[in-house]
Amino acid sequence: MQNKMMKKYFPVFVLPTLLAFTIGFIVPFIMGVYLSFCKFTTVTDAKFVGLQNYVKIFTEDGTFGHALWYTTAFTVVSVVLINVIGFAVALLLTKKIKGTNIFRTVFFMPNLIGGIILGYVWQLLLNGLLLQINKTLTYSSVYGFWGLVILMCWQQIGYMMIIYIAGIQNIPGELIEAAQIDGANKGQLLKHVIIPMVMPSITICTFLTLTNSFKLFDQNLALTNGEPSNMSEMLALNIYNTFYGRTGWEGVGQAKAVIFFILVGAIAMIQNRLTRSKEVQQ
Repeated sequence: MQNKMMKKYFPVFVLPTLLAFTIGFIVPFIMGVYLSFCKFTTVTDAKFVGLQNYVKIFTEDGTFGHALWYTTAFTVVSVVLINVIGFAVALLLTKKIKGTNIFRTVFFMPNLIGGIILGYVWQLLLNGLLLQINKTLTYSSVYGFWGLVILMCWQQIGYMMIIYIAGIQNIPGELIEAAQIDGANKGQLLKHVIIPMVMPSITICTFLTLTNSFKLFDQNLALTNGEPSNMSEMLALNIYNTFYGRTGWEGVGQAKAVIFFILVGAIAMIQNRLTRSKEVQQ
Protein backbone atom coordinates (compact mmCIF):
# COMPACT_ATOMS: atom_id res chain seq x y z
CA MET A 1 0.00 0.00 0.00
CA GLN A 2 2.75 2.41 0.99
CA ASN A 3 4.72 1.68 -2.21
CA LYS A 4 1.63 2.33 -4.32
CA MET A 5 1.08 5.67 -2.61
CA MET A 6 4.72 6.64 -3.16
CA LYS A 7 4.53 5.76 -6.85
CA LYS A 8 1.26 7.66 -7.20
CA TYR A 9 2.50 10.91 -5.64
CA PHE A 10 6.16 10.64 -6.70
CA PRO A 11 5.75 13.10 -9.64
CA VAL A 12 4.05 15.65 -7.37
CA PHE A 13 7.16 15.92 -5.21
CA VAL A 14 9.82 15.39 -7.88
CA LEU A 15 8.54 17.56 -10.75
CA PRO A 16 8.77 20.98 -9.00
CA THR A 17 12.37 20.31 -7.94
CA LEU A 18 13.27 18.88 -11.34
CA LEU A 19 11.68 21.89 -13.06
CA ALA A 20 13.57 24.36 -10.84
CA PHE A 21 16.84 22.48 -11.43
CA THR A 22 16.26 22.47 -15.19
CA ILE A 23 15.42 26.19 -15.35
CA GLY A 24 18.08 27.27 -12.86
CA PHE A 25 20.99 25.05 -13.89
CA ILE A 26 20.63 22.82 -16.95
CA VAL A 27 19.24 25.45 -19.36
CA PRO A 28 21.77 28.19 -18.35
CA PHE A 29 24.59 25.64 -18.53
CA ILE A 30 23.67 24.53 -22.05
CA MET A 31 23.25 28.18 -23.14
CA GLY A 32 26.62 29.01 -21.59
CA VAL A 33 28.37 26.26 -23.52
CA TYR A 34 26.70 27.43 -26.76
CA LEU A 35 27.61 31.09 -26.10
CA SER A 36 31.26 30.11 -25.65
CA PHE A 37 31.25 29.45 -29.41
CA CYS A 38 29.64 32.81 -30.18
CA LYS A 39 30.48 36.51 -30.31
CA PHE A 40 27.84 38.48 -28.42
CA THR A 41 27.02 41.36 -26.13
CA THR A 42 23.62 39.98 -25.09
CA VAL A 43 22.11 36.51 -25.52
CA THR A 44 19.83 37.83 -28.26
CA ASP A 45 22.57 38.96 -30.65
CA ALA A 46 24.86 35.91 -30.43
CA LYS A 47 26.74 35.11 -33.65
CA PHE A 48 28.36 31.69 -34.00
CA VAL A 49 32.16 31.93 -34.52
CA GLY A 50 33.26 28.34 -33.84
CA LEU A 51 36.46 27.87 -31.83
CA GLN A 52 37.56 31.48 -32.28
CA ASN A 53 36.97 32.38 -28.62
CA TYR A 54 38.99 29.39 -27.39
CA VAL A 55 41.85 30.19 -29.75
CA LYS A 56 41.78 33.81 -28.59
CA ILE A 57 42.31 32.73 -24.96
CA PHE A 58 45.72 31.23 -25.73
CA THR A 59 46.85 33.56 -28.54
CA GLU A 60 45.63 37.09 -27.68
CA ASP A 61 44.96 36.95 -23.94
CA GLY A 62 48.10 36.89 -21.83
CA THR A 63 46.27 36.86 -18.49
CA PHE A 64 44.69 33.40 -18.52
CA GLY A 65 47.93 31.40 -18.29
CA HIS A 66 49.20 33.43 -15.34
CA ALA A 67 45.82 33.20 -13.57
CA LEU A 68 45.84 29.41 -14.05
CA TRP A 69 49.37 29.07 -12.67
CA TYR A 70 48.62 31.42 -9.76
CA THR A 71 45.40 29.56 -8.89
CA THR A 72 47.12 26.17 -9.06
CA ALA A 73 49.95 27.27 -6.75
CA PHE A 74 47.46 28.81 -4.31
CA THR A 75 45.31 25.66 -4.35
CA VAL A 76 48.24 23.33 -3.62
CA VAL A 77 49.49 25.43 -0.70
CA SER A 78 45.98 25.99 0.73
CA VAL A 79 44.91 22.34 0.49
CA VAL A 80 48.05 21.13 2.27
CA LEU A 81 48.01 23.75 5.04
CA ILE A 82 44.26 23.62 5.74
CA ASN A 83 44.12 19.84 5.93
CA VAL A 84 47.33 19.35 7.91
CA ILE A 85 46.49 22.06 10.46
CA GLY A 86 42.80 21.07 10.58
CA PHE A 87 43.72 17.44 11.22
CA ALA A 88 46.28 18.39 13.89
CA VAL A 89 43.74 20.61 15.69
CA ALA A 90 41.14 17.82 15.48
CA LEU A 91 43.59 15.37 17.06
CA LEU A 92 44.27 17.84 19.86
CA LEU A 93 40.59 18.57 20.51
CA THR A 94 39.66 14.88 20.71
CA LYS A 95 41.89 14.50 23.74
CA LYS A 96 40.28 14.64 27.15
CA ILE A 97 41.12 18.24 27.97
CA LYS A 98 38.95 20.96 29.45
CA GLY A 99 37.23 23.49 27.20
CA THR A 100 37.29 21.46 23.98
CA ASN A 101 33.73 22.48 23.06
CA ILE A 102 34.62 26.16 23.43
CA PHE A 103 37.72 25.75 21.27
CA ARG A 104 35.71 23.89 18.60
CA THR A 105 33.20 26.74 18.48
CA VAL A 106 35.92 29.39 18.27
CA PHE A 107 37.75 27.59 15.45
CA PHE A 108 34.51 27.04 13.51
CA MET A 109 33.15 30.61 13.80
CA PRO A 110 35.20 32.17 10.93
CA ASN A 111 33.43 29.83 8.51
CA LEU A 112 30.14 31.58 9.32
CA ILE A 113 31.39 34.93 7.98
CA GLY A 114 30.89 35.76 4.30
CA GLY A 115 33.95 35.65 2.05
CA ILE A 116 33.64 39.24 0.81
CA ILE A 117 33.51 40.54 4.40
CA LEU A 118 36.51 38.42 5.38
CA GLY A 119 38.41 39.81 2.40
CA TYR A 120 37.91 43.42 3.45
CA VAL A 121 38.61 42.69 7.14
CA TRP A 122 41.87 40.91 6.36
CA GLN A 123 42.80 43.60 3.85
CA LEU A 124 42.72 46.13 6.70
CA LEU A 125 44.63 43.83 9.07
CA LEU A 126 47.35 42.78 6.65
CA ASN A 127 47.81 46.22 5.13
CA GLY A 128 48.14 47.57 8.67
CA LEU A 129 51.04 45.19 9.28
CA LEU A 130 52.66 45.72 5.88
CA LEU A 131 52.54 49.50 6.24
CA GLN A 132 55.17 49.09 8.95
CA ILE A 133 57.62 48.32 6.11
CA ASN A 134 55.99 50.77 3.67
CA LYS A 135 54.31 47.98 1.67
CA THR A 136 50.71 46.90 0.97
CA LEU A 137 49.06 43.75 -0.35
CA THR A 138 48.95 45.29 -3.83
CA TYR A 139 52.69 46.02 -3.82
CA SER A 140 53.52 42.51 -5.05
CA SER A 141 51.64 39.41 -6.12
CA VAL A 142 53.64 37.51 -3.48
CA TYR A 143 52.05 39.57 -0.69
CA GLY A 144 48.63 39.02 -2.26
CA PHE A 145 49.31 35.29 -2.54
CA TRP A 146 50.20 34.78 1.10
CA GLY A 147 47.44 37.13 2.19
CA LEU A 148 44.93 34.91 0.39
CA VAL A 149 46.50 31.79 1.92
CA ILE A 150 46.22 33.23 5.44
CA LEU A 151 42.62 34.30 4.84
CA MET A 152 41.62 30.92 3.38
CA CYS A 153 43.28 28.98 6.19
CA TRP A 154 41.65 31.15 8.86
CA GLN A 155 38.22 30.60 7.31
CA GLN A 156 38.41 26.91 6.38
CA ILE A 157 40.50 25.20 9.07
CA GLY A 158 37.65 25.17 11.63
CA TYR A 159 35.19 23.63 9.18
CA MET A 160 37.61 20.85 8.19
CA MET A 161 38.45 20.33 11.87
CA ILE A 162 34.80 19.45 12.59
CA ILE A 163 34.80 16.82 9.82
CA TYR A 164 38.09 15.34 11.06
CA ILE A 165 36.82 15.24 14.65
CA ALA A 166 33.80 13.23 13.49
CA GLY A 167 36.09 10.81 11.66
CA ILE A 168 38.47 10.38 14.60
CA GLN A 169 35.62 9.81 17.05
CA ASN A 170 34.23 7.14 14.73
CA ILE A 171 37.37 4.99 15.09
CA PRO A 172 36.55 1.90 17.21
CA GLY A 173 38.19 2.23 20.63
CA GLU A 174 39.12 -1.46 20.70
CA LEU A 175 41.18 -0.99 17.53
CA ILE A 176 43.34 1.68 19.16
CA GLU A 177 43.62 -0.38 22.35
CA ALA A 178 44.74 -3.44 20.36
CA ALA A 179 47.43 -1.39 18.61
CA GLN A 180 48.68 -0.02 21.93
CA ILE A 181 48.77 -3.51 23.45
CA ASP A 182 50.84 -4.66 20.47
CA GLY A 183 53.38 -1.95 21.35
CA ALA A 184 52.56 0.74 18.79
CA ASN A 185 53.91 4.16 19.72
CA LYS A 186 52.09 7.44 18.96
CA GLY A 187 53.70 7.82 15.53
CA GLN A 188 52.89 4.26 14.50
CA LEU A 189 49.36 4.58 15.86
CA LEU A 190 48.83 7.74 13.80
CA LYS A 191 50.34 6.30 10.60
CA HIS A 192 48.91 2.79 10.64
CA VAL A 193 45.60 3.18 12.50
CA ILE A 194 44.25 6.72 12.76
CA ILE A 195 45.04 8.05 9.26
CA PRO A 196 43.80 4.93 7.39
CA MET A 197 40.59 4.91 9.42
CA VAL A 198 40.02 8.63 8.84
CA MET A 199 40.50 8.40 5.05
CA PRO A 200 36.76 9.00 4.34
CA SER A 201 37.06 12.32 6.20
CA ILE A 202 40.29 13.10 4.36
CA THR A 203 38.49 12.44 1.06
CA ILE A 204 35.71 14.88 1.96
CA CYS A 205 38.01 17.59 3.33
CA THR A 206 40.44 17.36 0.42
CA PHE A 207 37.56 17.59 -2.05
CA LEU A 208 36.07 20.63 -0.31
CA THR A 209 39.35 22.52 0.10
CA LEU A 210 40.46 21.68 -3.45
CA THR A 211 37.27 22.91 -5.11
CA ASN A 212 36.84 25.91 -2.78
CA SER A 213 40.42 27.06 -3.38
CA PHE A 214 40.25 26.61 -7.14
CA LYS A 215 36.93 28.47 -7.37
CA LEU A 216 37.91 31.30 -5.00
CA PHE A 217 36.43 34.61 -6.12
CA ASP A 218 34.98 36.93 -3.50
CA GLN A 219 38.02 36.87 -1.18
CA ASN A 220 40.32 37.52 -4.15
CA LEU A 221 38.12 40.43 -5.26
CA ALA A 222 37.99 42.01 -1.80
CA LEU A 223 41.59 41.41 -0.72
CA THR A 224 43.60 42.43 -3.81
CA ASN A 225 41.21 42.74 -6.80
CA GLY A 226 44.01 41.21 -8.88
CA GLU A 227 46.48 44.01 -8.17
CA PRO A 228 49.19 44.80 -9.03
CA SER A 229 48.43 44.69 -12.78
CA ASN A 230 46.36 41.48 -12.54
CA MET A 231 49.34 39.61 -11.08
CA SER A 232 47.32 38.36 -8.08
CA GLU A 233 44.28 37.55 -10.19
CA MET A 234 42.89 34.03 -9.82
CA LEU A 235 40.86 32.18 -12.47
CA ALA A 236 37.36 33.09 -11.27
CA LEU A 237 38.26 36.78 -11.03
CA ASN A 238 40.02 36.58 -14.40
CA ILE A 239 36.84 35.21 -16.01
CA TYR A 240 34.74 37.93 -14.36
CA ASN A 241 37.07 40.72 -15.52
CA THR A 242 37.21 39.30 -19.05
CA PHE A 243 33.42 39.06 -19.35
CA TYR A 244 32.46 42.36 -17.71
CA GLY A 245 35.58 44.47 -18.09
CA ARG A 246 36.55 44.01 -21.76
CA THR A 247 34.02 45.05 -24.40
CA GLY A 248 33.72 42.50 -27.19
CA TRP A 249 35.32 39.75 -25.10
CA GLU A 250 32.11 38.35 -23.61
CA GLY A 251 32.41 35.18 -25.71
CA VAL A 252 36.03 34.74 -24.61
CA GLY A 253 34.97 35.11 -20.98
CA GLN A 254 32.30 32.47 -21.52
CA ALA A 255 34.84 30.15 -23.16
CA LYS A 256 37.12 30.61 -20.14
CA ALA A 257 34.19 29.66 -17.89
CA VAL A 258 33.69 26.41 -19.82
CA ILE A 259 37.40 25.56 -19.56
CA PHE A 260 37.24 26.44 -15.85
CA PHE A 261 34.30 24.06 -15.35
CA ILE A 262 36.14 21.22 -17.11
CA LEU A 263 39.32 21.82 -15.07
CA VAL A 264 37.53 21.88 -11.70
CA GLY A 265 35.44 18.82 -12.59
CA ALA A 266 38.45 16.81 -13.80
CA ILE A 267 40.62 17.71 -10.79
CA ALA A 268 37.81 16.91 -8.34
CA MET A 269 37.14 13.51 -9.97
CA ILE A 270 40.84 12.56 -9.99
CA GLN A 271 41.28 13.60 -6.36
CA ASN A 272 38.13 11.75 -5.31
CA ARG A 273 39.25 8.54 -7.00
CA LEU A 274 42.78 8.71 -5.57
CA THR A 275 41.69 9.28 -1.97
CA ARG A 276 38.73 6.86 -2.05
CA SER A 277 41.04 4.07 -3.26
CA LYS A 278 42.95 4.40 0.03
CA GLU A 279 39.90 4.18 2.27
CA VAL A 280 39.70 1.25 4.68
CA GLN A 281 36.43 -0.68 4.85
CA GLN A 282 35.27 -0.94 8.45
